[in-house]
Amino acid sequence: MPTVGLILVCLLLELAGGTMLHDASLAWGAEIPRFFYMGDGKLHVRNSHNGQEANANMLNPDGSLNEAGLAAIDAVFGFPAEEKGEHISPRLLFMLDYFSDKAAPGKVIHLDSGYRTPTYNKKLKESGGNVAQTSTHIDGMAIDFFIKGVDGKKLWEAIRRENCCGVGHYGGNDVHLDSGRPRFWEAATSKVGTGESDFNRRIYLSTEYDRYKAGERVRLALSGISHFGFGIGKQMWITRDGVSKGEGTGIVLQGDNECILVGERKTSRFLYATLPRDLPPGRYRIRLEFCRIPFEQMPREILSNILEVAG
Repeated sequence: MPTVGLILVCLLLELAGGTMLHDASLAWGAEIPRFFYMGDGKLHVRNSHNGQEANANMLNPDGSLNEAGLAAIDAVFGFPAEEKGEHISPRLLFMLDYFSDKAAPGKVIHLDSGYRTPTYNKKLKESGGNVAQTSTHIDGMAIDFFIKGVDGKKLWEAIRRENCCGVGHYGGNDVHLDSGRPRFWEAATSKVGTGESDFNRRIYLSTEYDRYKAGERVRLALSGISHFGFGIGKQMWITRDGVSKGEGTGIVLQGDNECILVGERKTSRFLYATLPRDLPPGRYRIRLEFCRIPFEQMPREILSNILEVAG
């Protein structure tokens, strides 16, 4: 049973960080809190279409991810985890946990749209739906949801203020939340159908977690892809957040070629590199350069989300 001192340490960590931290992770020294936004580690999600639900623990007692809990949530999202080799984005789930705990602790999250196959997403778009070609739903990084008794517009505004993620509101109580690049929109500003994401213009690089230890292997994934058949350079750079791109430490993607071909979705989701063992604690971004660019509109390089190297 946690001591009073341990509980106080956890509360201080939560207040200092501005986010809710799992109370076992740092205090026991087992697993660092992997995400900037974390609730109590429990999520109760119900699929509005088929009634399937999961009331799952996403964390083990030592602070590590609970595979069984994540698998139960995958099923509610309709996500074929075994085929994909990954779960619904844990970053998304812990953000959902965090914001739902603040808005309505203990209440059920009603899922209106979870995972979409590329084929189904295209069908929705062609039938006139307000659906992006490069929707984050395709990569298991998004949810459209509501919580009974919670005003959707107010919840959207609360998430928007954090500038942490993608959050949209089309009216009513439904909110779109995703773990892609930080942005926000309403129905009139969604830019769906404008072609803004064509030619890989909005391609996005994200790390699996927010927090790592120096020397740890990092899994990276690309999303927002409109066309495959491009290349990424094996040599990448990790730089302090806010520092000019000319500075940084080199890190190398695993692969046999200097220019790694990304010809299909699964390759884009499993990119690995190892952080330098002597990397000082702090907040960083990873810079990736493209080496085979099929469209002049496509960016030559992109920066990842912010990641933190723990002390």
